[in-house]
Amino acid sequence: MATPINTLTGDIPLQLAKTLTCKVDELWQSGEFLTLVTPTTADLLKFWFCEPHTTQREINFHRGQKNAILNTIYLHEILKVDSVLEIYEKCDKELIPKFNHTLLAKEKYKIPKYAMKMATGTGKTWVMNALFVWQYLNARAEKERSGRFTKNFLLIAPGLIVYERLLDSYMGKEREDKSRDVNTSDIFKNRELFLPQRYEVTIKAFLQSSVVKKDEIGKKITSDGFIAISNWHLFMGKDEEKEEISPLDDPSGVIADIFPARPGVSAGNSLEQLDGAYFSGGEIEYLAELDDLVVMNDEAHHIHENKTAGEIQEVEWQKSLNFIAKNKGSKFVQIDFSATPYDTTGSGQNRAKHYFPHVIVDFDLNAAIKDGLVKMITIDKRKELSTLELDFKALRNEGTNKVIGLSDGQRVMIQAGLTKLKILEKDFSKLDSPKHPKMLIMCEETEVVRYVEEFLVEIGLKDDEFMGVHSKKNGEIPKEEWERLKQKLFNIDSYENPKVVISVLMLKEGFDVSNVCVIVPLRSNQSSILLEQTIGRGLRLMFREREFEDEKNENRSRVLKQKLSPSSYLDVLSIVEHPAFSQFYGDLLSEDEFGFDENEPREGTSTGDMIKVGLKENYEDYDMAFLEIIKDEEEELNAPEFDVNALPPYIYHSLEQLKSWTTKGEVFHSEELTVKTTFGDYMISADLFTANSYNEYLQKILEILTHKMGQLRVRGNNRALPSMQIYQPQLLGVLDRYIRERLFSQSFNPFLDENWRVLMLKNAKITEHITNEIHRLIYNAQNSTTYIKPVVNKIYFSKVASLNMRANYALDLQKTIYEKTAYPSNKGGFEKAFLEYLDTDSKVLKFIKILEFKHDFATISYFRDDGLMASYYPDFMVETDLHVHLVETKSDKDLKDVNVKQKQRATLDFVRRINSLDEELREGKAWSYLLLGETQFYSLKKSGADIEDIARSAKINESSLSGSLFDY
Repeated sequence: MATPINTLTGDIPLQLAKTLTCKVDELWQSGEFLTLVTPTTADLLKFWFCEPHTTQREINFHRGQKNAILNTIYLHEILKVDSVLEIYEKCDKELIPKFNHTLLAKEKYKIPKYAMKMATGTGKTWVMNALFVWQYLNARAEKERSGRFTKNFLLIAPGLIVYERLLDSYMGKEREDKSRDVNTSDIFKNRELFLPQRYEVTIKAFLQSSVVKKDEIGKKITSDGFIAISNWHLFMGKDEEKEEISPLDDPSGVIADIFPARPGVSAGNSLEQLDGAYFSGGEIEYLAELDDLVVMNDEAHHIHENKTAGEIQEVEWQKSLNFIAKNKGSKFVQIDFSATPYDTTGSGQNRAKHYFPHVIVDFDLNAAIKDGLVKMITIDKRKELSTLELDFKALRNEGTNKVIGLSDGQRVMIQAGLTKLKILEKDFSKLDSPKHPKMLIMCEETEVVRYVEEFLVEIGLKDDEFMGVHSKKNGEIPKEEWERLKQKLFNIDSYENPKVVISVLMLKEGFDVSNVCVIVPLRSNQSSILLEQTIGRGLRLMFREREFEDEKNENRSRVLKQKLSPSSYLDVLSIVEHPAFSQFYGDLLSEDEFGFDENEPREGTSTGDMIKVGLKENYEDYDMAFLEIIKDEEEELNAPEFDVNALPPYIYHSLEQLKSWTTKGEVFHSEELTVKTTFGDYMISADLFTANSYNEYLQKILEILTHKMGQLRVRGNNRALPSMQIYQPQLLGVLDRYIRERLFSQSFNPFLDENWRVLMLKNAKITEHITNEIHRLIYNAQNSTTYIKPVVNKIYFSKVASLNMRANYALDLQKTIYEKTAYPSNKGGFEKAFLEYLDTDSKVLKFIKILEFKHDFATISYFRDDGLMASYYPDFMVETDLHVHLVETKSDKDLKDVNVKQKQRATLDFVRRINSLDEELREGKAWSYLLLGETQFYSLKKSGADIEDIARSAKINESSLSGSLFDY
């Protein structure tokens, strides 16, 4: 049976993305991927995705970002595709007959073109940053241009918010004086993720000098490529400030849009002239003249919406891009980023999505929620909402259709959202490092914003507690209004007020804050694109700290798998919605990726079992200090005081005698070759001893003096090393003064009357005398040292005055500084048992459970097997009458971890340095390092062992480290 051919794409591009991702993943897992790319690309990919780099930093690319980066590199660098059709031909030919592939014959698809479908809040900008680094560094490294890489980039935003976000990402945050600091840019704030160290200077220099704002394109001079950042209005031939006017008010605009100019034979109306007029903007012409260009299109759905009203926009946009790409061929690359890269057709039951044909990765909202990369979504099912009729439209004048107020349904929804918000505020404020939750009210149109503001004042909110964003009909905001609002808007997470933000279209994208926890969508209907954009404003994680992970994971399982109401609201996005509209969310998300909340809001439930734990009243009795050795004990060479007058003069012969033994001038004689008869001495008078040669004489003596080789035993072998490598300029001056002032007990000028010849007399041993005496001077200087005491910083654990932890996994213990001590909820039985053991053992005076994300000062640096430096945090610090034990508890399977020995060596060295300190610095206690296995602990505990017994059994020393006990 023949396969039906669809006129549009449907979800076929998503099938392509799935097939492509599987192929790339298989190639990556086999290791073959890295052999097929340039050395620069391989270098970056290892740094981004391979151990040990990924295990030695707090942030990494998640799987969706990794897929987007690898899929793009695979298609562009390995397969070298030059069109969208070629992607299908090389990756999944069977998909081509399933849709009308003549679509791919359009000019806009005859270039390397890739679309990233990534859910809002999953870091599309980071993928953009990585692809920029990949392209630019490869372009710099190429000796011969391959045509696959460029130094020219154009980043396109849909509006002011995303435009400003991109400027922040590449230029850094804007200061009050309007300047920007590149060190605050996304790439440099997160350079441990994006940039191997050897590339940092190169990328920083490029960002500092070559980022071009929209009004600087074609005007700002850059030396080696550029990153131009603009919004899409530049390519639409429209002013972003111009408000759209209804065709009923001014039909001439429709005529101008449909027939912007008519070709003819009169001057100015030829096709060439009309093209020139259309592309009269210098920016587009400048971009068209470039040899190569990568266009990265943020929120790409803006230019692909398939609407009747939007058709002209798409044609104009594409005409601009085609003009720019015209002479570049495959050296013009377009990369689109969007959470919603599709057009829609039909309505109601016939409504269908048709994805862009060039989608190469599909990381949707379902995957993001499942992986915990964004907030979990719950629909609030309030009883008071369920009993209401569907009066969610604003009240309007029947004659003019103008908005005159809010409906009862809208008022109740706003009050329900505020009730939830107030509970969240109270509960979140009780945590360590309090956070400020926000509520977003999305209105159906601009006129509604004013009525929402009036209602908020009516029910008791103060003016500074809410903020209305008044956009124009086209969703844009006037520049003056934007300048006033943007700093307040972008920094809203940091402040208690405003707590409510009201908007229409302006904040449907790019509003990248983390603290939106409640959304109230006031609208009569909503497209799937607008729905996902609205939800996207609240998806970014608010509680990223590690202490919240267990609680969030359990809550996600409770809501999404067990279909129960949430037990906490940590990183839960609550949408106050009438249940009748839940079908919208079912279309957007699978039923396993959002839940319903039937809880009645009440204080104390928002944070689940998370509690803030402080210091005990008597914490000082149990406080402990981690010792940080700033500077080791050492001997420091004193600055020498060379006294020429203290050196003895040459006394064996007087200067007059020495002079008499020298001959002035250079004496030559003749010699007969056969019998060697000499005859005819003659003299040539010449000033052969110049300043240069005297300096050379001094330099040679100095070399003899300072490079007298001493023996140093290194790894069983003797190595000859210079005996003195410092203070050489001072020694040179001393040597010169000694010869001129002290050597002959009178003033001596080596250049006068050829006196230098005296120094050269072999049998007088004058040079030998000089070197012996200066040697003695050097010896005395080398033995003039000062003992420098070690510099040690005592950092008390009470420095961290409070912690967040789960009440259900916290112990009340006596011998520690905190009111409670946490243990892991997952497989934490061993740690729990060890904590309880320490608290009951009479030999233990005090102890602390070290939390690396809080007690970041309690770290020991070590070198991994691959030579990279890393940080290690022991699990516990335990103090007895005589000892301080650093304890690492390991399950039996982890004792043979590849880097355990490296940590052991570093910790042994650290303990050795601590024990070499004076006793008063370590309070007279010897430090040791214990590696305690689970079976070992339970066995010793069962036999009645105390902590010192355990220490003798688990102590790590050189012999145990080099033996077979922990070999692997």
